[in-house]
Amino acid sequence: MTELSSPQTFGPGEFLAGGLPGSAVFDELESRRTRDVRWREGRAFSLAYYAGSEAAAVAEEAYRRFSGENALNTAAFPSLAQMQSEVLCIVGQWLGADDHSAGFFTSGGTESLLMAVKAARDRGRAERSIDTPNMVLATSAHAAFEKAAAYFDVESRRIPVGQDWRADVSAMSAAVDANTVLIVGSAPQYPQGVIDDIVGIAAIAKEREINCHVDACMGGVTLAYLTKLGQTIPPWNLLVDGVSSISVDLHKFGYTAKGASVMMYANKHLRSFQTFTTDNWLGGFYGSSGVLGTKSGGSIAAAWATLRHLGDEGYMRLTEGARQATEVLATYIESDPRLVLRARPEAMLVCFGAADEKSLDIFAVADELWRRGWYVDRQGPPRSLHCTVNAVHQHTIVEFTKELSSAVDQIVATQIRSGEVAYGTV
Repeated sequence: MTELSSPQTFGPGEFLAGGLPGSAVFDELESRRTRDVRWREGRAFSLAYYAGSEAAAVAEEAYRRFSGENALNTAAFPSLAQMQSEVLCIVGQWLGADDHSAGFFTSGGTESLLMAVKAARDRGRAERSIDTPNMVLATSAHAAFEKAAAYFDVESRRIPVGQDWRADVSAMSAAVDANTVLIVGSAPQYPQGVIDDIVGIAAIAKEREINCHVDACMGGVTLAYLTKLGQTIPPWNLLVDGVSSISVDLHKFGYTAKGASVMMYANKHLRSFQTFTTDNWLGGFYGSSGVLGTKSGGSIAAAWATLRHLGDEGYMRLTEGARQATEVLATYIESDPRLVLRARPEAMLVCFGAADEKSLDIFAVADELWRRGWYVDRQGPPRSLHCTVNAVHQHTIVEFTKELSSAVDQIVATQIRSGEVAYGTV
């Protein structure tokens, strides 16, 4: 007989028999985040996005009001169904959707990409009886595609990028075979911030009659508004012939609360392969549009409220401010001979490294910035720092460039070295 292990001993947050008053709990919450990065002050170049106190308050209050509602079954909460529909209509305009397009609200970019792979796999299974599916994508495509490959038993065929960091369309075409169900493009790709040749990638999909997904989780909002602001953007959305689906995260450059992304398909037939249904249990018919079953109505309400609050002019203003800050950072990096810009940013992602890796450990620069209260991502190969520049940084970007220069001075002088740090954690 296996003996049960001893109960876990809790530390300062010990589970109390009598509980604590709310004020005490909130005090403890605040004390626990004293070492967290101050993202509302523009000191985080990853993970969090801020459009200002008023927009944040709107999103947070909407989330609070609907946090207990359950979007598992919107028949009980028709308000959530209406809000989802209206969000999809607004976002569809950014993504080039038409009267045939149809989408779903998801919890984030990872779920959206998982669903893109699942839908492609199921379409290949249903229409071509493919039982050993594969997908073709560049090495720059997001890591969540690897998660999807593992979850849904789809072979991932990663193709090296070109010298410009863009997907190699010819090499991708050569990797497609009779079992390929999906080909992927990014707008922009996350690591270096450049936009893949979506027209070329989609043409392969159209010729082979397979799904083409465009990962615009980072660019779905910004590229639409950069175009309105007069910047020349290569074709990237559902207006491109052959694109079957596209994803965009609203909790990034949509500046809403976490847990909000959209998957938009060219038509309802393609969207149908994302859904899951069953009656193979004693509880009756069960249907789900994504990975989650129960999901809070808070993220839906927050997304709807933020879109309504900011409107077209608000997103124009926020996009323009973020782009200006991006240009300031990229221009500074190009001016510093100790640093090298990996690619000229086409949206709001800036990637840079050391011009001479022997004399400057760029990850040690990230350590020094963190000691000064600034958080940036580390990535590679090649070893690089990565900044996602959003609206809040228009107020802090000049200060950051000065701190970056000083941090580089410090590491060059001390020759400190640093280790690897993960983008995500387990």
